[in-house]
Amino acid sequence: MPITKSAFKRMRKSQEQEARNKAAKSAARTAVRKAQNAETAEQPAAVAQAYKALDKAAAKGAIHKNAAARRKSRLAKAAGKGTAQAA
Repeated sequence: MPITKSAFKRMRKSQEQEARNKAAKSAARTAVRKAQNAETAEQPAAVAQAYKALDKAAAKGAIHKNAAARRKSRLAKAAGKGTAQAA
């Protein structure tokens, strides 16, 4: 347990940020998973949702922008093959 007031505040802010990051990462992972498992008819919309979720997570700093770009690239590559299971 922190002793000083500033250390206590730092711990509290850290926990808040951790919760925010966890939510953003989870939303991105869920969107990517839905895009990977989407039927061919709804796959373009699902991929667009996944792109948006990854961009949001990167903008918030939950994941690195290059990691988001890499995941988007892999998703697009898999979607282009007709199957998103490879991503």
